[in-house]
Amino acid sequence: MMKKLQMGMLVMAACMALATASSIALASEVPMVTGEQWITSSEQLKKVYLVGISNAYQVEAAYHGSKTPSDEQSLIPRFQRGLKGESLDSIREKLNQWYAANPDRVKQPIIETIWFEMVVPGLQKNK
Repeated sequence: MMKKLQMGMLVMAACMALATASSIALASEVPMVTGEQWITSSEQLKKVYLVGISNAYQVEAAYHGSKTPSDEQSLIPRFQRGLKGESLDSIREKLNQWYAANPDRVKQPIIETIWFEMVVPGLQKNK
């Protein structure tokens, strides 16, 4: 028990040191990933991107715990309802199809495409 507590404290101290040493990036400093990167990426890299997005939403959901935030507080509930029944592979394939059908819109951010082409229609379907 004591060993676990010590390890937990070490991990927490390391995380705090890392957070203190690094600066927080502003939204304007984070590069936007668009269809241009999507269409030139391997299927494996596309899935990695989607896993990253999924992990970010999982972290936020875990942060809120059992107190699910309202639609006004977070995108999590809407993403969950809008993508109900989808898998990473089905989302990847839908993005492939959408960018192939809309080559004039490759500058559109991937997250925007997911939102407007999958989440919003899914919200209508999964009320």
